[in-house]
Amino acid sequence: MDDLKILVVDDESRMRKLVKDFLIKNNYSVIEAADGEQAVDIFMSTREISLIILDVMMPKLDGYGVAEEIRRVSDVPIIMLTAKSDEKDELRGFELGIDEYITKPFSPKILVARVGAVLRRSESADKEEILTADGIEMNISAHQVKVDGKAIELSYKEFELLNYFLVNRGVALSREKILNNVWNYDYFGDARTIDTHVKKLRSKLGDKGEHIKTIWGMGYKFEV
Repeated sequence: MDDLKILVVDDESRMRKLVKDFLIKNNYSVIEAADGEQAVDIFMSTREISLIILDVMMPKLDGYGVAEEIRRVSDVPIIMLTAKSDEKDELRGFELGIDEYITKPFSPKILVARVGAVLRRSESADKEEILTADGIEMNISAHQVKVDGKAIELSYKEFELLNYFLVNRGVALSREKILNNVWNYDYFGDARTIDTHVKKLRSKLGDKGEHIKTIWGMGYKFEV
């Protein structure tokens, strides 16, 4: 993991040091940024950043602003740290393509576990594979999705969710099973997270979004 660079963005030096120390102990390479503008500058000028740990409340440019700037050019995984627990803030983060959302205070060990899980899922997506279903073409290695030949932009989690649906087409999937397989064991949240992502994914797939069927009281099924 020595070649995996993680950008830690927080205006509190104590918090950056805490996160950095735990990541280094787990053999990650860490780059620090003390505010939002610096984070964007570092990301745009630094190659091969594998993941970003991003605080919400920062001077100059807040975490949402940073995520918006980065999402214009990259689908790099982003873990958002926040002192807020408001559902609206959480949903806003997911709409911007945030992959994980952690409320302060948190356990550094849990944070490191989530980093590992996100990176494992990211690495597994690098294998050469193309999945197709009724005009939907998903290139796993290129992290690209086309609908009827036209490329569409998906967040990291939306991409993982579509991948899981295509692999398990025709299978009824409970929300709990989707959480365990797409968000992994380390996600502590509720099923509304899945519903939010499914809604966004359906919208981006256009008419093909109708293939994601709702199973009331249980979950979803991808059916062609």
